[in-house]
Amino acid sequence: MKVLFIGGTGIISSACAELAVESGLELYLLNRGNLPRPMPAGAHQLIGDIRDADSVRRALGEHQFDAVVQWIAFTTPQIELDIELFRDRTQQYLFISSASAYQTPPSSLPATESTLLDNPYWQYSRDKIACEERLVAAYREEKFPCTIVRPSHTYDRTLLPMDGGYTVVNRMRQGRKVIVHGDGSSLWTLTHHRDFAVGLIGLLGNSHAIGEAFHITSDESLSWDQIFHIVAKAAGTEANIVHIPSDFINAFDPEWGAGLLGDKTNSMIFDNSKIKRVVPAFNAVIPFSRGAEEVMAWYDADPARQQVDAEFDQMLDKIIAAYESGWPKA
Repeated sequence: MKVLFIGGTGIISSACAELAVESGLELYLLNRGNLPRPMPAGAHQLIGDIRDADSVRRALGEHQFDAVVQWIAFTTPQIELDIELFRDRTQQYLFISSASAYQTPPSSLPATESTLLDNPYWQYSRDKIACEERLVAAYREEKFPCTIVRPSHTYDRTLLPMDGGYTVVNRMRQGRKVIVHGDGSSLWTLTHHRDFAVGLIGLLGNSHAIGEAFHITSDESLSWDQIFHIVAKAAGTEANIVHIPSDFINAFDPEWGAGLLGDKTNSMIFDNSKIKRVVPAFNAVIPFSRGAEEVMAWYDADPARQQVDAEFDQMLDKIIAAYESGWPKA
């Protein structure tokens, strides 16, 4: 198959690009040339700006594709442009949406692909929902060959799961307090990008995927307390946890709060039977305990990666002090 990735060198997409080439696909990556990660050997690069239709047309030339994967669309105008650009150029268009589009808070778990899409807390999620709705309309109206994919919290060796990243690990190693939202018992799903890649590549050129939506996640569910303790163990230390309500955190940092209230505050686990039925090879096999060791090995291999955000660090101290003093009343 001849496949185009729009993007293709991000946290999730980089593993998919590597597996695509390993699987014998003829892979093209459309990007502006500023790559956060190297392209896999054997992939072809097309230089163009997906936000500029003329730039994309020049980059694509006469190319036709069996499948196009859109990794970096976030708004309906971007989807409109893609429909125009790829209507007659591909047999399948895969849109990378987000599992944060599911009903928040969820009325029942585990989430399935038929779970209502509704997130009143996070604009990012509402924009993804609008993108999905436009693609569904395009499928109904003109049989635009879309497939919707909803990752949840997917990571690679460079990504720690908590807001603040290495700043939080640094606090752990110094014996200082770290914040876990709520009471730490809500369940979360972390998926290694190499596991995700098996599901995504299995959907390419798959006739059962056209007009359908899939989430692709691990079956492992962990509480946020467990996640912090696993990271601490991988870092060779312990986590001194303070539990603070998400709305209290939101009062100090609305950006962090939006991600908590619109996503991480609520337990979220997934029924992966649909992707397993359509892609029998998919089965997430990397537990987070192993993934966390990989992440910390990457950070510890180069001190330059151990960046501490002084502003975020100070804000954590401020939130903890305010909460423990009872102001405002917790």
